[in-house]
Amino acid sequence: MKKLVLLGALALSVLSLPTFADEKPLKIGIEAAYPPFASKAPDGSIVGFDYDIGNALCEEMKVKCVWVEQEFDGLIPALKVRKIDAILSSMSITEDRKKSVDFTNKYYNTPARLVMKAGTPVSDSLAELKGKNIGVQRGSIHERFAREVLAPLGAEIKPYGSQNEIYLDVAAGRLDGTVADATLLDDGFLKTDAGKGFAFVGPAFTDVKYFGDGVGIAVRKGDALKDKINTAITAIRENGKYKQIQDKYFAFDIYGK
Repeated sequence: MKKLVLLGALALSVLSLPTFADEKPLKIGIEAAYPPFASKAPDGSIVGFDYDIGNALCEEMKVKCVWVEQEFDGLIPALKVRKIDAILSSMSITEDRKKSVDFTNKYYNTPARLVMKAGTPVSDSLAELKGKNIGVQRGSIHERFAREVLAPLGAEIKPYGSQNEIYLDVAAGRLDGTVADATLLDDGFLKTDAGKGFAFVGPAFTDVKYFGDGVGIAVRKGDALKDKINTAITAIRENGKYKQIQDKYFAFDIYGK
């Protein structure tokens, strides 16, 4: 009888292993300085589209989210050394980044734009940017684009640790402009008091070489977590949770085509 009880206990413990594995917290890296996608509320908590999407995905996967704040250019290194399990921080899916990490399917897609003083003439050739100081977030796709496309035209590229620092210097006149995600620039700068007198100028930037195939969630190479997150993205798109979160922040379909 004791042997039967022991075997039964062992069987139960084996059956319970997947449950315990599923309950392991998911550590997600995020830079909380990128409104409306992620920023700090007055009480110090993280708020924003990325944060809400992450929590919805964790709920769908039935795991606990643990958010780990990190400067953007330190997110991939943190993922590689297992400080975090995934990056959900408006990271565009690019061929260069795919060499280091795996990406889920996109969870949104918007173009990049240039913001300068309202009325600044900037043609499709971008020739007017010669001699202009353009701020970009260090380690972002916008920095690479600016260095490879705008710098050869004579623009002076100035890297910063966060987009918020860039806004301060644009407003103060220490920078002539900045290149970043259009939605970020609109909500995080143009619609604020600091952004009065500034506007989008020049063309929208959508070159896949620089801006990839939308924004995805990064995981370590070969990690099965990618498939689980993809399933969860599909689920929240289908059950209406994605749209509920989207409508909280945007008046348009941010998912894109």
